[in-house]
Amino acid sequence: MGIGTRTRTPGRALVVAAALAAGLLGAGTSSGAAAPGAVPGAVRQAPAGGSAPALDDTCDTAKSLPPARNAGGARIRKIRERGTLVVGVDQNSYNWGYRNPQSGRIEGFDIDLARAVAASVLGDPEKITYRTVPTARRIEAVKAGEVDMLIRTVTITCDRLKEISFSAPYFEAGQRTVTPKAAKATSVAQALKGKRACSAAKTSSATELESGKWGQATTKLLDNQLDCLVLMQQGQVDVTLTDGVAAYAQAAQDPRVEVSPDTIVPAWMGIAVNQGDPDLVAWINAVLAEYRSNGGWKASYDRWLAPTMGPVPGFSLPS
Repeated sequence: MGIGTRTRTPGRALVVAAALAAGLLGAGTSSGAAAPGAVPGAVRQAPAGGSAPALDDTCDTAKSLPPARNAGGARIRKIRERGTLVVGVDQNSYNWGYRNPQSGRIEGFDIDLARAVAASVLGDPEKITYRTVPTARRIEAVKAGEVDMLIRTVTITCDRLKEISFSAPYFEAGQRTVTPKAAKATSVAQALKGKRACSAAKTSSATELESGKWGQATTKLLDNQLDCLVLMQQGQVDVTLTDGVAAYAQAAQDPRVEVSPDTIVPAWMGIAVNQGDPDLVAWINAVLAEYRSNGGWKASYDRWLAPTMGPVPGFSLPS
């Protein structure tokens, strides 16, 4: 059975979620113009009690390069010669990075930040080529140089810092569950125990589920976290584990689900950059410092996130 007690296929929420998950609202191109999207990958079944390695937590994930704008940096020069900033984004996270079905543009909190970087580097917030990247390919896309940077609700982890670079943190995150309100789950642990769980592959959430410590009955790993909401609406899974920001985005799309009040695996979110581009990391950090001090960060938060996530405290930048 699907969410709640209804046995028929859910209405608009399922249609919108499925359209986003399947890329039917378009993939990213220059200036947010619509283009065909990719079909999500097949469901991968993971063991309920796997042997995934524990996450490395021995580094300082809030540490990054000092802010600096060096116009002579190799990556900055290349971006300016090209005339567009290539940004990896999501089109599945409502209010973070999603395709507006009315305007056809990719919008959201992460997109506002991408526009701020483009305005600083190129003098025009519209000079962006958006590349939609599935959750499971985020790190690969950065390492392969497919994008200049990735702004896609990416949490900074010590394991990821071994492969790519990150900006200074721009948001506080942690893992939360999404469940039907009818389940009346009061914690992450209760929501997962004995249930059919779902998460995006190659994420901190997937690592947690594969660790075997939460006692879920089964685990499904998908290319994108929004696909889990679709399966939940269809009654194929009971609970999604994802980062808190994506969890609140799902709840904003479907009022019949709710987010756990507690979090596990607290983390910072940052902008992901190739390790060979320190000049871009430093430039982004200068933009972030200015974006926070001039009120841009809060204005974007108030527009996109405050209605579902509440006031800024608890979802803020490091002091």
